[in-house]
Amino acid sequence: MEYPPMHTSDVNFAHFFDYLLKARGRLLDWVRAQPAAVYTRTYPMGMGSIRATLVHTAGAEWAYVERLTGKDVSIGDSPFTVERQPEFEPFAAAWERRAPLTRQALAALGDPARPIEFTSRMGPKAMRVRTTAGGIAGQLLFHEVHHRAQVMAMLRQAGVAAENLDYSVLLFERTPIG
Repeated sequence: MEYPPMHTSDVNFAHFFDYLLKARGRLLDWVRAQPAAVYTRTYPMGMGSIRATLVHTAGAEWAYVERLTGKDVSIGDSPFTVERQPEFEPFAAAWERRAPLTRQALAALGDPARPIEFTSRMGPKAMRVRTTAGGIAGQLLFHEVHHRAQVMAMLRQAGVAAENLDYSVLLFERTPIG
């Protein structure tokens, strides 16, 4: 069995997850400030609503961490489904409680080229997936950024000025000159 080569590096996935948490906090604050109807409203993007998109993102994060630790899981095992997390505040609290486990899994990743194989049951047909620990870590990070942008677009459609969660804006040190 051959796996695609992945260049090993000293990427600190936990550091980038810390950035995601900072951006996530701002995003969830924007959502929290809205009436519940904005959270559940239908939008023509993402997973169809802010709720469904955020819950999907948390569920995927949960699954990626489980897979990094060698567990074979299905979405039905996830604590993050719309049925299990219908209300915003309990969902946001559950996702926040999960963050230290995700950060620990990323910090303890080990060899990013370590092969990982799992069965995905996310589509109409089960698929065998072969990747690496670094591939899963990268997907975990990029997946959230992708869906965060969708939620920001939904919020803007609802009249919320949800803007600029860029890494450089949130984490670069800036000092006025002059």
